[in-house]
Amino acid sequence: MNDARRLLPVAAVLLLLAAGVIWMVGSGGGTKTVTAYFPRAVSIYEGSDVRVLGVAIGQVDQVVPEGTQVKVVMTYDEDVDVPQDAQAVIVSPSVVGDRYVQLTPAFESGKKVMADNTVIKVQQTAIPLELDDIYASIDKLTVALGPEGANREGALTDLLEQTAKNFGGQGEEFHQTIEDFGKLSETLDNNKDDLFESAAQLEGFIKTLADNDGTVRSFNKSLGEVSSLLADERQELSTALSNLGTALGEVATFVKTNRAVLGRNIKDVNRVAKVLVRQREALDEILDAGPLAITNLYHTYNPKDATLDTNANIGNILHELTSDPKSVLCTLVSANDPKGELCGLIGKLLPRNAPFGTGSKFGQRTDPTLFGLVEAGR
Repeated sequence: MNDARRLLPVAAVLLLLAAGVIWMVGSGGGTKTVTAYFPRAVSIYEGSDVRVLGVAIGQVDQVVPEGTQVKVVMTYDEDVDVPQDAQAVIVSPSVVGDRYVQLTPAFESGKKVMADNTVIKVQQTAIPLELDDIYASIDKLTVALGPEGANREGALTDLLEQTAKNFGGQGEEFHQTIEDFGKLSETLDNNKDDLFESAAQLEGFIKTLADNDGTVRSFNKSLGEVSSLLADERQELSTALSNLGTALGEVATFVKTNRAVLGRNIKDVNRVAKVLVRQREALDEILDAGPLAITNLYHTYNPKDATLDTNANIGNILHELTSDPKSVLCTLVSANDPKGELCGLIGKLLPRNAPFGTGSKFGQRTDPTLFGLVEAGR
């Protein structure tokens, strides 16, 4: 009984260990392997970080030199998606300190995921510039500008001396120029959207000119011909402008001398214009009926006897007026009676069977001779 009690804690510990192993294996904590080749791998060691966007996702497992390049084997968490065309870059956070390998760019939806055991060639990798390379470049520049290089015959010295002479005493102005240029750059930066919009509009204008090259050439040719014509006629043009100047001077003198008279004339013209505006309906009627009246007058003239031959047709009018006064009066007022109201009123006052004449109620108040202007039968 005591032995069974002693085995219980041991069994519990074993069960916990087994559960932990099962959880670690079944939790999806697998890795993927990727191999990258670099020209060199300074400060990259086994255990160095592998990162995406600066976040550690794995580590370096092997760093193996192979000829003129270095093979770096890395593993990273398989739950992290890396694009199939990712590159490997050695990043140096500081001048002194460990470096890490960055897989870039970050994954975006729609891209293919990098497969396990992918190899990134040296053309797809990048390394930071080393301090020794900077020193070597400075040394090469110094030698190139030194007595064995560009300054072999003192050309660089002459350039520096001449520059010193040119800028001698101009330090303040040169400093102000640099400050103004800085302000200009700041202004351009603050208005970069407008500047780019102006550049786009200018590009569109230039493209329009290019698309209409033939029209532009034709316009330029015509403009050139006009310029040539003006050049050939420049003497006449100069004379005309001179005469125009003299005429304008005379007009100015005339206006100045007769200012009062011109003022009165303008006032009179203004009054006439106002009258014409008020009588515009009458003018419209005259302009509408005038041509017909002139034509009729032309046709009434008898050149043989030098007389105006007309037929007033008064007898027929009198006959119609005495026989059917309603129709005659309705015809006269029809232009101003579109609804026929006046004609209806006339019909009530003058029935068709009540003509003017003796015996009618209107006969005693009418004169068929029109006050003696025409002859009427008795």
